[in-house]
Amino acid sequence: MDIMYLLVPLSVVLIFAIGWVFWWALNHRQFEELDQVGQSIIEDKDD
Repeated sequence: MDIMYLLVPLSVVLIFAIGWVFWWALNHRQFEELDQVGQSIIEDKDD
């Protein structure tokens, strides 16, 4: 039962850390234009 005093706060901190990283990625437009990379492989751009 004593391990619960460690695991519950640790899991709450981990959830907040994951949420903060996700929020940072949304605000820094990490999920914009996801299809562009896939399209660049398909398109032939021989200059």
